[in-house]
Amino acid sequence: MVTFLLWCILFLLCWPVALMALLLYPLVWLLLLPFRLLGIAVDGVLELIKSIILLPSRLFGSLNRGKS
Repeated sequence: MVTFLLWCILFLLCWPVALMALLLYPLVWLLLLPFRLLGIAVDGVLELIKSIILLPSRLFGSLNRGKS
């Protein structure tokens, strides 16, 4: 909603820039989409590495809880 209000203010102040922004927004979104997908993939790989590194401590923690 805030974005729409800012666009309306921009339209009132300088309508050519507002129309250009309205037309270029989908193109910019499409250009940035591969970087978002790459970020999701990198986040998944880092979470996997974190899980592998923390696995021994989780196993030893569950073993210690079972003994007491």
